[in-house]
Amino acid sequence: MSESAPAAASDAGGSAQGDRPSARPGAKRPGLFGRIGLFVRQVVAELRKVVRPTRSELVTYTGVVLVFVAVVMAFVTIVDFGIGKATFWIFGG
Repeated sequence: MSESAPAAASDAGGSAQGDRPSARPGAKRPGLFGRIGLFVRQVVAELRKVVRPTRSELVTYTGVVLVFVAVVMAFVTIVDFGIGKATFWIFGG
């Protein structure tokens, strides 16, 4: 959970402050460059949390995806073939 999550959770009840980033009544909204800077800092902070898979995990994940895609392709091919045969049977092709 990030540091800003408790503040967001406490404000999630539907306050009348709209999209103001701060819950303080007298706080001013940061300017355009301040908001861009905050966004970039938050993106960098999130990217630091990313855990990269090891080579063996990556190979395993890739294999799982390829097998899943092959199974779905086979299923769609069988359904397509069946619908084609049924169409030719119904319409006398």
